[in-house]
Amino acid sequence: MQPEPVLELQKVSKRYGSFTAVNNISFSIPAGSIYGFLGPNGAGKTTTIRMILDILKPDAGSIRILGESCALNVRHRIGYLPEEKGLYKKMRVWSIIAYFATLKGMGRKAARAQAFELLERYGLKDYAESRVESLSKGMGQKVQVLSAVAHRPELVILDEPFSGLDPVNQEVLEQLIRDMAAAGQTVIFSTHIMQHAERLCDRMLLITKGQKVFDGTLDDAHALIPRRVILECQSDQCPAPASPDILSVTELPILEPTRTAQTRRWEILLNEQADPQMILQHCFTQRIALSRFDYTQPSLHDVFVHLVGSDAREHALR
Repeated sequence: MQPEPVLELQKVSKRYGSFTAVNNISFSIPAGSIYGFLGPNGAGKTTTIRMILDILKPDAGSIRILGESCALNVRHRIGYLPEEKGLYKKMRVWSIIAYFATLKGMGRKAARAQAFELLERYGLKDYAESRVESLSKGMGQKVQVLSAVAHRPELVILDEPFSGLDPVNQEVLEQLIRDMAAAGQTVIFSTHIMQHAERLCDRMLLITKGQKVFDGTLDDAHALIPRRVILECQSDQCPAPASPDILSVTELPILEPTRTAQTRRWEILLNEQADPQMILQHCFTQRIALSRFDYTQPSLHDVFVHLVGSDAREHALR
């Protein structure tokens, strides 16, 4: 018998008048996983999170979180970082982390110890006694994240946690997420930046215009786009072998002035089971001299653009 999911949504929708913000979304999240809510700005990620936390009521469907139908019944077991960030500016850094931990049921002594431990582990030890108003935006963001998770919640929900962080602090936050998952906590985070999900997530949900367009693993996502090989050689015909694994062959223009007039370039699309090395092996066997052989696995960004369509491509950030 499989354990009950930490979170399960069944056909959940949210409307504002004639506008449907979330449309009939269903998914479930197992314990101990890192799960990404992905999508362009305005896709419905924050609205979905607010319904999960009972900040907003769905117009249709059902939500179960940590075995309950209402998040308020298990709020001490949840850590939440909202999209709108804000801290008490006059409080000291360690005390604000400890304060939020006590609000979730942790004793004062344990909360203080936890605050200093987190600050040391994630690079803010020297700022423990500083007032929040003296921190940079990135440091304040890290403090708010630590405040949301200091009580060691079973389920952590982070809404756009990487917003406003420089690359170094993004790495620190990624490590925090990995550490929480390693400790058995379930982490859900929303983002429109695909690299974070690509590095972190066990599974991911991609939504656009309030609708689910993908729910699965990174490997599942990669399988949605054909594998792509680029060949260049001096030949009148594409040197790819005859194979049912080849979906299409297209000759591409060569605009670089350094290429000779005899050089030809082809794009070869392969199905997900195909090994691109078969093309290289065929060319070697046939003694075909290649001036270029490129194969790159599709990125999550490529999948994102493929799924959301041209109307949302301007939101896809590399």
